[in-house]
Amino acid sequence: MHALVATVVHHPEDARILHRQIRALLDAGHRVTYMAPFADRGVTPWQEVTPVNVPRAAGRRRLASLRAARAALARHAPEADVLLFHDPELLLALPSRRPATVWDVHEDAAAALLTKPWMPRPLRRPLGPVVRGFERRAEQRMHLLLAEEGYRDRFARQHPVVPNTTYVPERIERAPGTDRVVYLGHLSSARGAYELVEVGRLLRPHGVRVEIIGAADPGIRPMLRDAHREEAVEWYGFVPNDQALRMISGALAGICLLQDTPNYRSSLPTKIVEYMAHGLPVVTTPNPAAVSLVTGRPEGECGAVVPFGDAAAAADAVLRLRSDAGMRERFSATGHAVARAAYHWPVQAEVFVRQLEEWAGVAAPSRLPRQIRAGLGGTAEPAPAPAGGAAAPEAAGQDTAEAAAPGARHGTGPAKRMPL
Repeated sequence: MHALVATVVHHPEDARILHRQIRALLDAGHRVTYMAPFADRGVTPWQEVTPVNVPRAAGRRRLASLRAARAALARHAPEADVLLFHDPELLLALPSRRPATVWDVHEDAAAALLTKPWMPRPLRRPLGPVVRGFERRAEQRMHLLLAEEGYRDRFARQHPVVPNTTYVPERIERAPGTDRVVYLGHLSSARGAYELVEVGRLLRPHGVRVEIIGAADPGIRPMLRDAHREEAVEWYGFVPNDQALRMISGALAGICLLQDTPNYRSSLPTKIVEYMAHGLPVVTTPNPAAVSLVTGRPEGECGAVVPFGDAAAAADAVLRLRSDAGMRERFSATGHAVARAAYHWPVQAEVFVRQLEEWAGVAAPSRLPRQIRAGLGGTAEPAPAPAGGAAAPEAAGQDTAEAAAPGARHGTGPAKRMPL
């Protein structure tokens, strides 16, 4: 099967798109053409994919990117067996001649508009019904994959769900330490960026540092740079997912301080699953999906829930973990066991690949490929970093505004896909 995978919004090394879905397709023996903003993000594509570079769609600057995407899709889509795209914006760029088409729905787009800093406030709520209308028309014209069970209610038809899970090691590599807390993921006001920095300031006198691994919205970056200079936090900027997961190993806790917004109420934060997968106790705000995972499982608790917007409560939860080794070990073991049993990506990888094969009308291989079989057996984990490490974002030519994380020691260099 030849899959054309397309995004103009997401980072080319997005964890779901590249490290899970494209990797699963390649491991299954399929061919992938990948359309993404490689140059604008300073990323060298994996050697196993056929890259198609397009401009990045960011903020209010989207028209040129959509024009380029439409031209690229018109050129490459007729050669593919299936087109898998990841941005609602690309609904406006789909060519008339195209193969079986799949929209991978990552978020509640209408709800997300409420927190987009580039969207004028007077337009945010009125545009919600317009987005919903696009969604209803889309499901009549193409296949949909949903990243969350909670997205089902937005659509009239039933669509398969491929959850945003992760690779879970068979064992916890490093027990939780006592001197650092980690945040993994994109930073915005709605994702708790200001609270994270305040937690860093509160923990610093106690000898605990907050490490932030992820890119940030433009309006948040100056605040994060200042906090880094003050040593309130250590901000690394964007780091490819496989490297970032190695960086969080051995931390005292993984933190997730999402605010109470509609887009997050029905979504399970993938970062929480990633923390659990690597044996990190979790500190989270009380979004329903997070609460059910962290404190509502029959296996037991794997972290602490703190009120929305309460940095002091989050810092206190971290200090309680540091002072109680038994609690750390219990949360670590429970979280890892739950993640391994219910959120191990290779299980979903098989479902994902088989679904695309079915829609493309391609016969499935007679047996699972070696990499997926190994993952089900417990050895498939994020690929090791390229020898010698990766270049900092500035050196790799990444967009300077996004590359300005002062602590970006693990930035985006050549994205080589290493053997499992």
